[in-house]
Amino acid sequence: MDYRSSSSVKPPPALVVPPDLTQLSKESHYAVKGGTVSASDLRSGQTDANGKQAAVAVTSVGDVRFERAANQRWLVVGRPAEKLWDPIKSFWQDNGFVLTMEQNELGIMETDWAENRAKLPQDFIRASLGKLLDTLYSTGERDKFRTRLERNAKGETEIFISHRGMVETYTSERKDNTVWQPRAADPELETEFLRRLMVKLGVTQKDSTAMVATNNGVKQLATITTENGQPAVRIEEGFDFAWRRVGLALDRTGFTVEDRDRKKGVYFVRYVPVDTDNKERGFFANLFSGSSAKSGEAEKFQITLRSQSGTTLSTLVFVLDAKGNPETTSNAQRIMKIIADDIQ
Repeated sequence: MDYRSSSSVKPPPALVVPPDLTQLSKESHYAVKGGTVSASDLRSGQTDANGKQAAVAVTSVGDVRFERAANQRWLVVGRPAEKLWDPIKSFWQDNGFVLTMEQNELGIMETDWAENRAKLPQDFIRASLGKLLDTLYSTGERDKFRTRLERNAKGETEIFISHRGMVETYTSERKDNTVWQPRAADPELETEFLRRLMVKLGVTQKDSTAMVATNNGVKQLATITTENGQPAVRIEEGFDFAWRRVGLALDRTGFTVEDRDRKKGVYFVRYVPVDTDNKERGFFANLFSGSSAKSGEAEKFQITLRSQSGTTLSTLVFVLDAKGNPETTSNAQRIMKIIADDIQ
């Protein structure tokens, strides 16, 4: 991947230690005592009943752990969010992105739309002209990523990366005009950036690849149901897992999380329709039919989660309006379907 942001603002250059200076020693505060923790060394010396080397599925190295549930992945790092903010910020800048949103108090940062230049065709003409006319070439695809940091009950930091994509399509048979349309989120692209972030946080390339390749997640079903006449999504998981998965689903599907209250189980979100001249045109063009959506005003909602106890542990997800009242319009059913589809 070779991303280049569409913004004219250039990220600051990464600091490099000059070759004539001594390399700084690495931070050892989070190093695991008692020996190496690489995947290859963990495998060595472990044998099965037949005397053959046993395969060890590595999901954590040092204080970095890779988690997976269905098509959602995230990292759990044993460091405070305050110490992770700057390394994650420089991580996106090093990968060619410009950050357009940095909300430290909410633990959210978002990149600008960027093009993966590695997807450009490497034909003879482009190879001959080199970078002279590089700006004339386009893949017709743009990506942006949102990173969300949350503290869990153990004091660790959970890191989520969500992808949103747009594709340029022709609006007529003459191919004289184009518009940007949304394309599906790519979980594998999210996983690759999580893997690269692990390397940034001190995990080796080899170990990060082994951790991502481990499939330790069990697919859990999310179904649309009705509770007391209100549409809802039932997630067959406890509150903690459901909270993570709903948050990532909201990030992927274009809602802006303005605030959240994990203790009360509420996400405060909004959706703002964007003009044809802007970049996010049409992400929910057919989702909302209200007059406020057509006029370009913000649609605000509360997405609330409630734990259910019984024979199986599950969580219910509801849509409330901006004042906290049950959403009774057709929008609630549509939002529930979007969340359920993404969790699947």
